[in-house]
Amino acid sequence: MKARQARQWLPAQFVFLVLTTFKMFPADASIRFADRFMRWFGPKFSRHKLILTNLRQAFPEKSDDEIERIAIASWGHIGRLAAEYVFLDEIFDYDPEHPDNGRIEVEGVDLFKTLLERRKPFIVFTAHTGNFELLPVGSAAFGLQVSVLFRPPNNPYIGEKVFRFRRKRMGELVPSHAGSSFALASALDAGKGVGVLVDQKFRKGTPTYFFGQEVRTNPLLAKLARQYDCPIYPARCIRLADNRFRLVLEPEITLPRNDSGVIDVTATSQLLNDTVERWVREYPEQWLWYHDRWDRKRQMKQ
Repeated sequence: MKARQARQWLPAQFVFLVLTTFKMFPADASIRFADRFMRWFGPKFSRHKLILTNLRQAFPEKSDDEIERIAIASWGHIGRLAAEYVFLDEIFDYDPEHPDNGRIEVEGVDLFKTLLERRKPFIVFTAHTGNFELLPVGSAAFGLQVSVLFRPPNNPYIGEKVFRFRRKRMGELVPSHAGSSFALASALDAGKGVGVLVDQKFRKGTPTYFFGQEVRTNPLLAKLARQYDCPIYPARCIRLADNRFRLVLEPEITLPRNDSGVIDVTATSQLLNDTVERWVREYPEQWLWYHDRWDRKRQMKQ
């Protein structure tokens, strides 16, 4: 037990040291350094092979040079995400009175205002694109009451600190576990919003396709939408030049229904994947390709 705790404690202290070091320098300098460092260091990890495999399967029409360029750029975005984490308070500087003056630009402001005024249950979904952490920060800044479902890090020391950090900036957080669906349902019952990442691996999920390849998708969002018949909005973050960001809240999507008029869980899950695929195809380097979305490691062991 103690040996396991030590194996978790030591890496956590290293992560905290790196993040503290980032904080000692200006945000722009730290973010650019993290990008350059991970472009160099990331390809040395074994996960780089998984990234290349994922990219080749997703984009068979691209050349090896294009695949390698996207893979290296994706490592740079991973580095940026880590550095940006400690500067979230500084990065999110959106001012509705002066929307063009800061790092953040928002597309869909009228939708944010509509959700705020309506005060009825809704669901927002996103994916691991750009700095997805900025979306719940933005919702909280607009005054939206959103319960955000998140998967805690495997390391409990990191997980505890991340949870405290997020809770101060992102509203109500719901750790992903067996009872999380009840917590989200309670939020919807109370007329609040729910935020969900929909591009995570979920082995027991609904059979769907992503980039033409079979994946399992968590049916939770589709089931909540069917139960509450509430609107669903896609949202994403796009990294722009000069360490700037665009937060996009897209219009409500029309959910597929069966012959009885009930929301079709499988077709809705596929629609979520299709939406995320559209985002990833537009900015492929900004998605986290090192995630084993297609569960390739397990397939290789069989």
